[in-house]
Amino acid sequence: MDRFASIQTFVQVAQLGSFAGAARRLNMTPAMVTNHVQALEQRLGIRLLNRTTRKVALTEEGAGYYERCARILSDMAEAESFARALQSTPSGTVRLNTDVALARVLSPIIADYTSVYSDVSFELIMTDHMVDMIEEQFDLAIRAGDLRDSNYLIRRSLGVGRFALCAAPRYLARRGTPRHPKDLAAHNCLNVAHPVRDDQWHFAGADGAHAITVAGNLRSNSVEALRVATVAGQGLCLLPLLIVADDLAAGRLVTLLPEYTTADALVHAVYHAGGHMPVKLRSFLDFVIERLRKGSPDPARAAPAKADAEVARSAPRRRAATRSGAAPERIETFLSGRVRSGQAVVMA
Repeated sequence: MDRFASIQTFVQVAQLGSFAGAARRLNMTPAMVTNHVQALEQRLGIRLLNRTTRKVALTEEGAGYYERCARILSDMAEAESFARALQSTPSGTVRLNTDVALARVLSPIIADYTSVYSDVSFELIMTDHMVDMIEEQFDLAIRAGDLRDSNYLIRRSLGVGRFALCAAPRYLARRGTPRHPKDLAAHNCLNVAHPVRDDQWHFAGADGAHAITVAGNLRSNSVEALRVATVAGQGLCLLPLLIVADDLAAGRLVTLLPEYTTADALVHAVYHAGGHMPVKLRSFLDFVIERLRKGSPDPARAAPAKADAEVARSAPRRRAATRSGAAPERIETFLSGRVRSGQAVVMA
């Protein structure tokens, strides 16, 4: 029996969790699917799948074998896609998932891409959590931070997302300005609600690393909700730098603890493993990576927080300067230029 066909069949069964589903996708009989998987198991001398009348699941050995097979099939599909791309033009719809902060980076890139490839359109869907790409039929996700493990997805590193500790001048005038990470224990710290992360913020400075347990009267899974609450003066918050860039430039927020760095979040492109990558997806990813290499226009940087007594007085002057057209200072790019082009790994 054709070993390559057996590997393709096994990967489909593992991805779909069903012999019948794999048979439909591969246009073969369920009996033939079973024969292919059994042939592999006999050849390898191990059980790859545990089968019941209701469920098909990978064994420990099967999971490791699947990971490597999926990577091989993906590499082969990529090589064939590259060859076909030389004689084809990207077209169709790309269904893309990202978060609010990264949408600000991706929107101008999408506009430029579609001006070059007019036959490609996008559905840009923003969520504050990683979606089920198979169930919700996304072609691509570009996400920052922790990603759930999956045997069915490949992630590709794009760069690093940066964060800033921020507060509104009115909050600092009322509660004072923290000078050291340990001072945050006395402040109302607004935080992201996440099922696996703890309530610690991490800082590093000349005096070493600090892991600070924070507490406050608002936790949310929406960074936009946290931004709005921070601008309103409800508390301090550690937010993606890009999403607060306009607020920093206008003086609605100021940065805190400038002598300390915060933990960055890795940014990945996530797409389906083990199958053919459409030309539209490959060309768009290459376009994104090239743009990030060159760097996007940097947002503006507001100065770090001043002494408490000056905070409230200085904000109106900064807003007036911005309205009058005075050029604000620059902040570092939200995404660093560290792009590892071509480096993709199976999420497992």
